[in-house]
Amino acid sequence: MSDRFRITLAQLNPTVGDLAGNAAKARTAWEEGKAAGADIVALPEMFLTGYQAQDLIVKPAFVAHVQSELTALAEACTDGPALAIGGPSVGEDLKLHNSYFVLQGGKIASTVHKYFLPNFNVFDEVRLFSRDMMQGPVAVNGVRIGMPICEDAWYPDVVEAHEESGAEFILVPNGSPYFRDKFETRLNHMVARVVECGLPLIYLNMVGGQDDQVFDGGSFVLNPGGVPAVQLPTFDEVISHVDLERTDNGWRALDGDFTQHPDAMEQDYRVMVTALRDYMAKTGFKKVLLGLSGGIDSAIVATIAVDALGAENVRCVMLPSEYTSQGSLDDAKAVAENLGCQYDFVPIGKTRDAVTKTLGPLFEGTKPDLTEENVQSRIRGLLLMALSNKFGEMLLTTGNKSEVAVGYATIYGDMAGGYNPIKDMYKTRVFDCCRWRNANHRAWMMGPEGAVIPEAIITKPPSAELREDQKDSDSLPDYPVLDGILQILVDEDGSIADCVAAGYDRADAKRIEHLLYISEYKRFQSAPGARLSKRAFWLDRRYPIVNRWRDPS
Repeated sequence: MSDRFRITLAQLNPTVGDLAGNAAKARTAWEEGKAAGADIVALPEMFLTGYQAQDLIVKPAFVAHVQSELTALAEACTDGPALAIGGPSVGEDLKLHNSYFVLQGGKIASTVHKYFLPNFNVFDEVRLFSRDMMQGPVAVNGVRIGMPICEDAWYPDVVEAHEESGAEFILVPNGSPYFRDKFETRLNHMVARVVECGLPLIYLNMVGGQDDQVFDGGSFVLNPGGVPAVQLPTFDEVISHVDLERTDNGWRALDGDFTQHPDAMEQDYRVMVTALRDYMAKTGFKKVLLGLSGGIDSAIVATIAVDALGAENVRCVMLPSEYTSQGSLDDAKAVAENLGCQYDFVPIGKTRDAVTKTLGPLFEGTKPDLTEENVQSRIRGLLLMALSNKFGEMLLTTGNKSEVAVGYATIYGDMAGGYNPIKDMYKTRVFDCCRWRNANHRAWMMGPEGAVIPEAIITKPPSAELREDQKDSDSLPDYPVLDGILQILVDEDGSIADCVAAGYDRADAKRIEHLLYISEYKRFQSAPGARLSKRAFWLDRRYPIVNRWRDPS
């Protein structure tokens, strides 16, 4: 019996539905593990299908295709280490399971089914999968490995069952998406499992973007007592070999690769870049465009786009009206020049005059109001979508979470677009993000170093510039107040009383609550965007469009 065991961890980025491509990635990792003398090569939860596949996973033809790819992969990886990979399977009970397969000797040697099915935040596994009985460890080259799948390791039960059934160490394959500061949450739960079971634990997470979610990797290995031995980088694809050694006290992981993780702001920014980059690559788009207004939101979106795709793939379009200030004209052009991307100047005055003339007989006898302001925004949306159609460039929308929350955006106007990188970032944090990007540059950014966003954009009062001397504060509380109230009502699911207890004016809180609820229909039609928090709009927070309830407190 050997006293050494090597596991190759493949922290990789799958694509939902690309079964052949994901299998090819798995085989490449297996070959690297084989060359390194690994006993087993491990990939994350649901890697073969990509995650989350949502209702695609219950389509019988899709599941059948998965099984054929799995069989072919097992046959291709006959002569070498075992290969562990996640995917769906139909069990003996004829129910669909979230499973983890161990391929060895040209066949599926073992199958483990997920027991705890998450049904919160972005997860909806109870409606997709069935749970099975708790299972014991899997033997690989004479070593018994417990394989609780993702959520199974967040509770004592499954890991305890593996330990009591003779597991010698624990491997946890995950599809765990990012939200701010989540790594500490994961680490704390896994330390608890290690303390309880007294076994080494290997936590393997996937990386990459899928729709609104980004899987941030950060895989790690803990020895008994919660002592870290390995910590892989966040967001990067990595193949790392982890060695375990048998001691008088059981197996212990040897110290290996150890990467310090960046702070929360850098991780948020990396998520927005990764989400856009992968959304484009996985949907087949190559280029983007956006309306560049001279304001802070479009400036940071342009910067994210250039960092994700390169300046040659980003078109910025200034669409001024008579209300656009000279400062905004100058600032927008400066951003485009600093980033090195294409800049188009398309005044909307003549188009607006034509629309005004067309609507004139119908509007006769009425006073100008929000309608005329929104016409400007919708003209811009029309022109941007025309450019998108003509040149095959995906339109990015630029509304921050504060605006998305209270509906401070024009549906079919500035809300038009295919993706919104800052959808889950409050306005106050957008300011912080701009300052951070001006002061920092990383190798994964494709844009230039330095202060790409002019200081004037960061310091001037925000304005939609749809009427003379307009400021956002004319329609909304100042952003620190607005964001503070939204943090309570949205992120914390708090009440009006909670807002008042935190020092906010009750009238402000009630007004924001009203705007939040009546804007649900807009969010229902809005573009997807990168998830940064555990209370992002869409899957994390699902409210009815028709809703008359208001907090009576």
